[in-house]
Amino acid sequence: MTAKRQDKLKLGTFSYTYGFHPAGWLHPASDVGAANSFRHFLNVAKASEAAKFDFMFVADSPAAGVGDPDALCRQPTKANRFEPMSLISALSVTTEKLGFVGTVSTSFYEPFNVARIFSSIDHLSGGRACWNVVTSDHNEAGFNFGFDGLPPHAWRYERAEEFMDVVFGLWDSFEPGALLLDRESGVYYDKDKVHTLNHAGKHFTVRGPLNSARTPQGRPVIAQAGGSPAGIELAARTAEVVFSLASNIDRNRAFYKTVKDRMAHFGRKPDDLKIMPGVVVNVGETRAEAQAKVDFLIDKLHPDVGRLMLSEFLEADLTGVPLDRPFPMERLPEGGPRGSRALYDELLGFVKQGHTVGELIRHYAEKHTGNGITGTPAEIADFMEEWFETRAADGFILMFPTLPASLDDFVRLVVPELRRRGLFREEYEGSTLRENLGISVPDNRYTAARG
Repeated sequence: MTAKRQDKLKLGTFSYTYGFHPAGWLHPASDVGAANSFRHFLNVAKASEAAKFDFMFVADSPAAGVGDPDALCRQPTKANRFEPMSLISALSVTTEKLGFVGTVSTSFYEPFNVARIFSSIDHLSGGRACWNVVTSDHNEAGFNFGFDGLPPHAWRYERAEEFMDVVFGLWDSFEPGALLLDRESGVYYDKDKVHTLNHAGKHFTVRGPLNSARTPQGRPVIAQAGGSPAGIELAARTAEVVFSLASNIDRNRAFYKTVKDRMAHFGRKPDDLKIMPGVVVNVGETRAEAQAKVDFLIDKLHPDVGRLMLSEFLEADLTGVPLDRPFPMERLPEGGPRGSRALYDELLGFVKQGHTVGELIRHYAEKHTGNGITGTPAEIADFMEEWFETRAADGFILMFPTLPASLDDFVRLVVPELRRRGLFREEYEGSTLRENLGISVPDNRYTAARG
C-alpha cells in the first residue's frame, strides 16, 4: 500500500477569457465584454488567491483562429484576447500571493526579450512569475511570423532546447549579491559577479548580459505541456510544472514516473517538478445539478462551432460534415499532426470507436480529450485524491467551463471538502511561487563554479 503523502495538492486556474467551454461566453453569469475588461481577469485572480490556489494560468495563442468564418464569428476565444505578458504584469501588482503563468512560444519570440520580460515580471510581482514554454501547436500562428503554417515538430523542439539554454544563461547574468548599492564608494554592482553570456549556437547568437538583476525567485518558474518524447525530455531537463492530460489514471501514472525518473539524468530532484494534469470540472451539489450545467452549455454550442472545435486538434476540415454521420477518417492529416501529438492521439482513440460527428462533439464539449469530471463535491474530491495519493499527479490545473461561475462553484463546494480531507492548504506557505509550489531555487552557474 502506498504511504500517504505529506505534501499538499497544488491547484491552478486555467484562464481562457470566458472559461474553457467554447459556449462559456453565452452563459448568463458571464460578462459578455470580459475579453477587454481588466476587471474580469482581476476578479478571477482575486477569487483564485482567496481560495489559496497556487497560480492563474493565462493560456494563449499569438494568432486569431482560421477556418470556417461562420464558426469563427461565434467563437471569441482567439478572436479577441489580451496579450498575456501585459495582462499578468498588471495582475501581479494587484495581488499578493497568487502566481501567474504566462504562455510564450519559443518558435516566434527571441530569447533575450523573453528573459527580460519574465525577469521584470518576477521583480514586479515579488517572485510570482512563471513562463509556460510552448513551441505552438496550430498552423494559424506560423502565418503571422514568416512561416507557411506551423514549422516542423523537430525544428520547433530543437530551437526550444537552445532557446531555453540562452534564457537560463541570461537569467544567471547577475550572481546573488552582485548588487552592492554602495553609495559611499559609488559602486553599484560587483563587476566580478555580472557575466556576459557570449552564446553562439545554431539558432541564436546572444552576447548578454541581461540588463536585469537576479530575481526574487533566482529565476522564474518554468511550466511546459509537451507529451511527445521530445517534450518529455525537455520537461525532465528544464520544467518545474508540467501540464499533462488527465484522461486515464494508469497512463498518467506511467507518464508521471517516466518524467520524474528521467530528471536524475539531468541532476535534478523529482520534488522540483510538479505534474499537474488539466481537468475540466463541472460540480453541483447533486450529480443531476452538475450534469445540468454540462447539458446547458452543450445545448448552447452551435454545430459549426462544434465542428471547428473538433477540427482544431485533429487537423481535419469538418465544414459541412453531417452530425449524424461517422467521422470521415479520410480527412485526417496524412503522416500525422503538425501540432500536439498527445492531444491528437487522445482524440483519435475515441474517433476510431466509430462515433458520429455529433457524438464526438458532445464528448469533446464535456470531457475535452477525456479529462472531464462531472459530479458532486465528494466525487470530484475522490477523483483528485486518488490521482494525488497514487502519484498520477501532484495537483491539477482546473479548466473551468465558465468564468467566474465554475470557479466560484469549485471554491464553494470542492475546496472545503479537499481541506476536510487534509489534501489542500489553509494558508500559503510563502510569498513566492517557488515557496508555495515547494520547489527549490536553482543554483546560479557562476556561483556554483566558484565552489
